[in-house]
Amino acid sequence: MSSTANGKTSGANGTWRNWGGNIAARPARQVAPASVGELAAAVRRAREDGLAVKAVGTGHSFTSIAATDGLSIRPQLLTGIRTIDRDAMTVTVEAGTPLKRLNAALAREGLSLTNMGDIMEQTVSGATSTGTHGTGHDSASLAAQIKGLELVTADGSVLTCSATEHPEVFAAARLGLGALGIVTAITFAVEPLFLLTAREEPMSLDRVLAEFDQLWAENEHFEFYWFPHTGNTNTKRNNRSAGPERPLGQLSGWFEDEFLSNGLFQVTQWVGRAAPASIPGIAKVSSRVLSARTYTDIPYKVFTSPRRVRFVEMEYAVPRAALVETLRELKAMVERSGLRVSFPVEVRTAPADDITLSTASGRDSAYIAVHMYRGTPYQSYFTAAERVFTAHEGRPHWGKVHTRDAEYLARVYPRFAEFTALRDRLDPERLFRNDYLRRVLGS
Repeated sequence: MSSTANGKTSGANGTWRNWGGNIAARPARQVAPASVGELAAAVRRAREDGLAVKAVGTGHSFTSIAATDGLSIRPQLLTGIRTIDRDAMTVTVEAGTPLKRLNAALAREGLSLTNMGDIMEQTVSGATSTGTHGTGHDSASLAAQIKGLELVTADGSVLTCSATEHPEVFAAARLGLGALGIVTAITFAVEPLFLLTAREEPMSLDRVLAEFDQLWAENEHFEFYWFPHTGNTNTKRNNRSAGPERPLGQLSGWFEDEFLSNGLFQVTQWVGRAAPASIPGIAKVSSRVLSARTYTDIPYKVFTSPRRVRFVEMEYAVPRAALVETLRELKAMVERSGLRVSFPVEVRTAPADDITLSTASGRDSAYIAVHMYRGTPYQSYFTAAERVFTAHEGRPHWGKVHTRDAEYLARVYPRFAEFTALRDRLDPERLFRNDYLRRVLGS
């Protein structure tokens, strides 16, 4: 096996696999265009040859949203910042740029995104097209920070859109699932670089749920991790700070983020997979290992964390008002099921936005993410968790494991028909089709 430029593995037979290892595909053709013109030409050629077309980033989706047996477009040569407009406070970036490179480049320019997720390995187009988000009282998703888009449509033409140019396309394409075209560049809103103070603190689950509304209201960014089989959580509050900068010490940062959160955690996952009966005991110890800490740094060094232990994930957005009840039901399900869950459950929030198929479209949302260690059977846990989430009109993260179809999704997304009508207009022949889009959007 050899590693590709985008961090996935590819065998001699051209098999592509995602980061989580649960999705594989064998495209008939692969291209890595070095310009928008080359990409458009590749799309036109694929259309003439009757091949479906999908772009694939770093493979961090756990669904088959990027899988194809047709033309696979790799955007690793479409990288870098095109322009910075300091009057409009925007940056236009090529679609294949990894978030970690964008974050570092912006910081060198004294700029930052307002919010971001906790992983920054993805390409900007892959992250926004699937709905990647962080947590926040007033901001969360990456797609909601988009001010303009450039995409190659099914006829090979290049279309630009914004709130004033093709606004109906802009409303949908910011989070377009790869169904409307191939995104080639994104213009993000940015702001002057700022400092965040992070306060991480263990807290009982009962206290977090009892005080959740207050914790959400009093902090710009609040999230927590609950350790199944325990009543323990680890909470994180990020708020803007006037400084001074007080980053994590090199040794203490390495000890908690690398040794405990990655190295030791990896060992506990190996043990749990080999001996599932040990998981509740391990969880009780693991949930008490991390201590309280406070530090102040630039945004991407606070929002994001290294994630070296590979897993498979399901995440649903429920109405924020339903979070406490939903999480109590999830806890009760785990306790009565006999399941052994070795990964913490992650909880975040997002304000309502105006993006057609955003998981926060039109409603204040809370996200509940369940994980299982890569290679561990996850279906029973995810199926049971999904029943809990869908009972509260949950919306699945587009890039994470779920079993929902177009019929269900049309019920929980008020603007679903608006998206599918736009798809009919932009891609009537379904050039950008695959099995996943057939399931979630209909044929």
